Amino acid sequence: MKLLRKNALGPALRCARSAQGVSQEDFGAVSSRTYVSQLERGERHATLSKVDDLSEVLGLHPATVAALAYLPHPPDLAAIERLLATIRAELTSISTAGHA
Repeated sequence: MKLLRKNALGPALRCARSAQGVSQEDFGAVSSRTYVSQLERGERHATLSKVDDLSEVLGLHPATVAALAYLPHPPDLAAIERLLATIRAELTSISTAGHA
C-alpha cells in the first residue's frame, strides 16, 4: 500500500481518539466538541499548535498524530514501517547535511 501524500488529519484524529478511548468532549480544555468534529470531518484545518494541544489530550506525541495523518486508515504495519523508514532517512540526511 502506498503512503498518502496529502494528509488526512480528520481520520487520523478519529482513529487516535478511538484507540486512546478519548471522546470529543474530552478535548474541552483545548477545543470545543464542534471544532473537533469539524476537524474529523475535514471541514476545518488545524495549526501545528492545535495539533500539539490535541496530542496532549490524546496522550500521544504530536509527531505520532502527524504521521498517522499520512497513513492509510486503518494503518497497517507495512505502511507504518515504510513511513518510519522514510522519516528516519530524511531526518538523518538533514541532521548530517550541515555537519560534513
